[in-house]
Amino acid sequence: MVDIALVAALLYQVYKLLKGSVAIKIFLGFLSIYLIYLLVRALRMELLSSILGQFMGVGVIAAIIIFAPEIRKFLLLIGKSSLLSSDNIWRDAVFFWRKRENGTFNISPIIDASKILAGSNTGALMVISKSTELKFYAESGDILDAELSKRLLIAIFNKYSPLHDGAVIIHNGKIKAARCILPVTEREVPAQFGLRHRAAIGMSEATDAIVLVVSEETGQLSITKNGKVLHNMSFQEVRETINDYLNNEEVDSKFEDLQEYELKKKRKLAMTSKT
Repeated sequence: MVDIALVAALLYQVYKLLKGSVAIKIFLGFLSIYLIYLLVRALRMELLSSILGQFMGVGVIAAIIIFAPEIRKFLLLIGKSSLLSSDNIWRDAVFFWRKRENGTFNISPIIDASKILAGSNTGALMVISKSTELKFYAESGDILDAELSKRLLIAIFNKYSPLHDGAVIIHNGKIKAARCILPVTEREVPAQFGLRHRAAIGMSEATDAIVLVVSEETGQLSITKNGKVLHNMSFQEVRETINDYLNNEEVDSKFEDLQEYELKKKRKLAMTSKT
């Protein structure tokens, strides 16, 4: 029973990682081929069995190559929930002689800059990380390592600034880099989400950071985490969510899955059309 429960939990986590992405269709394709292979072997079709058998022999290597991003997310999920992860309370018990780093800092410059950017419909993309500096992504842009300030953020995202096209990475009260390139999600997203939102979702899938988006079209604010999104947020909600994240408080329950968000939107439209 324990064995079955663990396998069921593993399959559920794999399903959560693949849900809503192109990878789920590839996975179903692999599963279909495997079922056909079992069927032709049971029917003693030797020639077809040998052909499919050769395909299944290299299937593991092919799956690793095809599902590399999903495998990375799965390992990241295990790392974040392990005993030695920075978010786990047992880490302090194991390394009790080490002082736990406090990732909090004054986020008022982020909120104040967001108000001005949203008011002028200026698009912005801010990655806020509490655990790492995200050097791999920071090196894709221009390294600044500057103190966080409202004026600097506004200057970076000014439409005529050479640094505005891309994301800003913020860690430990500093702007580590600007004009950074973020990974774009391969999942299906609502039609009103543009490339900036897709990059924010992709970054939150690949790392444990949260990403703040200021929409260029509507001026609305969104935050993404773990591939989920909070859309059309007030400035107070943005402040509370970022502070909760930096203080290691539970924020995942606030976020909506993309499919759930799309369903809610369709229900609202249906109710509006009826009235």
